[in-house]
Amino acid sequence: MKKINPAKADYQRLRLLSCEELWAEDVPAFDGGDARVRMARVGVVRAVGVVFSERGTSAQKAVARVWLRGLLRDPEEKIRRYAMTALPKIGAGAEDEQALLTLIKAPATDREKKSLNSTLEKIGGAATLEAVSDLPPDARQKLAANVARQADRGAIDLQRPLSAWAGVRIRLHCRRGLEDLLADEVDLVLVAGKKIRRVECWPGGVGLEATAAFCLSDLFAVRCFHTLGFVAEGRPAGSDPRAVAAALASPLVGQILRTFTRGAIRYRLEFGGRGPSKTAVREVADRVHALCPDFLNDPREALWQIMVSSHGGVELRPRFRPDPRFAYRRRDVPAASHPPLAAAMVQLAGGCENESVWDPFCGSGLELIERALKGGVFRLLGSDRSEEATVIARDNLLAALTDPPRFEFQVADFRDFRSFLKSGEISLILTNPPMGRRVPIPDLPELMADLFRVAAEVLRPGGRLVLANPRSEVPVPRSLKRVIRQKIDLGGFDVQLEKYVKLG
Repeated sequence: MKKINPAKADYQRLRLLSCEELWAEDVPAFDGGDARVRMARVGVVRAVGVVFSERGTSAQKAVARVWLRGLLRDPEEKIRRYAMTALPKIGAGAEDEQALLTLIKAPATDREKKSLNSTLEKIGGAATLEAVSDLPPDARQKLAANVARQADRGAIDLQRPLSAWAGVRIRLHCRRGLEDLLADEVDLVLVAGKKIRRVECWPGGVGLEATAAFCLSDLFAVRCFHTLGFVAEGRPAGSDPRAVAAALASPLVGQILRTFTRGAIRYRLEFGGRGPSKTAVREVADRVHALCPDFLNDPREALWQIMVSSHGGVELRPRFRPDPRFAYRRRDVPAASHPPLAAAMVQLAGGCENESVWDPFCGSGLELIERALKGGVFRLLGSDRSEEATVIARDNLLAALTDPPRFEFQVADFRDFRSFLKSGEISLILTNPPMGRRVPIPDLPELMADLFRVAAEVLRPGGRLVLANPRSEVPVPRSLKRVIRQKIDLGGFDVQLEKYVKLG
């Protein structure tokens, strides 16, 4: 029989308590105990860091920080170490940094020194950089990133042009199966502008090459991709730290990062697949920082993701919160559409003037909004069985369009369409119906059959039905002719992206 560790069991119990329970009962019991009791209950310190970080208010965290700061002077090393580990979890500040710095010259074991350095790397700033002269290169870089982040978080600049564009290659990544639609949109939006040319297309992406000075806003006029990457090194890089560092320290990368970054250049280094060890990641970051001191490896809210893979080389990916193309998403619903998929569905649907568009499963409204942004819409209609979804869709629509077309949202099952629709009234049904994955649908085959039946009735002649179909076989009325069917990957499972036209 496996022996139960009493200290671990106590911590697991404490971990489930509320902030109020911990503070009212267990913290006073810990404070009032003798040395033996305090050591036996040291898990309280760890629990305060975790529980208050997850469930504490700002006021509760402030009080807990004062308590933890006091424990840094405790005579027991283990209690001091636990307090050091807990402080960063609840947002330690300048006072906590100063309290930790007073311990630098105090006698300590190697284990305590390691905990102290680790905590200072997380919360330290200019004071730590000035006070500690023998920091290892990776720790000094982390602190420099902390200082830069605290002074100015910076941002990705969408409008500044990259004048040194020669040799710049770009990859737009999308859901596998959407690459043809993405390529069509690239040709329509980018290539026509004579700044970018398309050079390749593969399952899940499109490759571009600059032909003139361009801004990030030019690239983000395309809506069907989910990730954009500048190619720093196109050959497989593997995990050789020297090769990766050389690619990142190249003049081309410097031009890209310095042009498109406002503030400090902070990046997060990631390796695809299993990736190398932490030691190798640290070596890459140290080599890059030695060659380019203004490049800071910073996993916390970094502006760039540096992606290294054994098959795709090295890519620089700007990170946005939120994506500027879909900033209208104020709120969402469970199992909501992926915005670039909604944009791709609009691309597939095409358009006509005075369009009347219906989404029978409107959710947060992405498909309707993306279609409205293309223009030529007379009426938008969304229906959903969830009242909350219709409210969210309406709020998102008003955030996306200052002058929206006529719109309405109905709390209704689409099968009850006769209460708000007439036969032959709709020119486009654009919808991403329930897939039965995140939200179970007990009658999915019947639901999809009903959707096609209703579409055949409400679409006018020449009207279109565009949907992501989770069923490979669905009975389709003869009046609906399928013109496109493409398998797409929705993240671990495939569905059919389909377009039908209502016959006259």
